[in-house]
Amino acid sequence: MAQKTTKAKKKSHRGAKKRFKLTGTGKVLRHQAMKRHILTKKTRSRKRRLRQEVEQGGSLGRTVKALIS
Repeated sequence: MAQKTTKAKKKSHRGAKKRFKLTGTGKVLRHQAMKRHILTKKTRSRKRRLRQEVEQGGSLGRTVKALIS
């Protein structure tokens, strides 16, 4: 009897999975930096803008997409 061999499934990178997310159209989103400490000197509007997620493009975006999908 012939024995079937199956390839192991590729696992997603757990660290990248926690830091990035994919949109329905396939774009990679990430949180912005500079929002952890030394917040007193940053203006309200700047801190508000830093709350938004931004698209991660370029070569890093392609790398992240491969890691999390």
